[in-house]
Amino acid sequence: MFKNTLLKALEVAGTKIRSFDETDFQISSKDGMNDLVTEVDHASEDVIIATIKEAFPDHQILSEECGELVQDSQYKWIIDPIDGTVNFANRIPICCVSIGLEQSGKMILGGIFNPFLNELFIAEKGEGATLNGKPISVSTRASVQKACLVTGFPYTYLDETNGPLEVFSRFIRNGVPVRRLGSAAIDLAWVACGRFDGFFEHKLRAWDSAAGFLLVEEAGGKVTNFQGDPYSPYVHGIIASNGIIHQELVEWVKGDIPQQS
Repeated sequence: MFKNTLLKALEVAGTKIRSFDETDFQISSKDGMNDLVTEVDHASEDVIIATIKEAFPDHQILSEECGELVQDSQYKWIIDPIDGTVNFANRIPICCVSIGLEQSGKMILGGIFNPFLNELFIAEKGEGATLNGKPISVSTRASVQKACLVTGFPYTYLDETNGPLEVFSRFIRNGVPVRRLGSAAIDLAWVACGRFDGFFEHKLRAWDSAAGFLLVEEAGGKVTNFQGDPYSPYVHGIIASNGIIHQELVEWVKGDIPQQS
């Protein structure tokens, strides 16, 4: 029943988002100039929460726009009603709905739906991951130097040693292709299906990665924090990969390897 509710919530949110295709919508800023929220984010969130509450009124919810709705339950739905809002606001079709379900602190179910590309990713703990109903798996590339990577940058720059620009520079100065799509959930989904070999980002929130990191793990990949320790969506730094290049990727991100000539 959890999966049915997840699928319904993703579908109604996708339909709501697409209903704004030909209309103007309100856009405002949150914490920074380009940290945007639209009325469509709120509309998507409303239908997702209504769908979940109809089926499981006692479950907890953590959602990007409304925050945490605390209940006495071992289950928590973690929601990003539109991941990639800046893309969406600019009519760039690289954005998605992301919903994860956590049981007693462990992710057990996740879904990512891009209603513009019609791509539906689903992961169930111990059951694998799928794209539009077909099983997916991570890539098999064996070195960072030959990998295609993806990353993201915070809206407020982290002015710290080994920050986002410094790490990014380390890769591109050594000829490693690193893309920036503007949606962490899609970045993770595309690692899961083998389009990217690895992903790293300094500053995410739980709703950005909850569904995506389960997708990567269930597709055969590995996800850790920046130190290479087990990942939690409640910490900022994330490294996800096909598993083969993971330890090497951790070293690149940490800056512990010699620079390539």
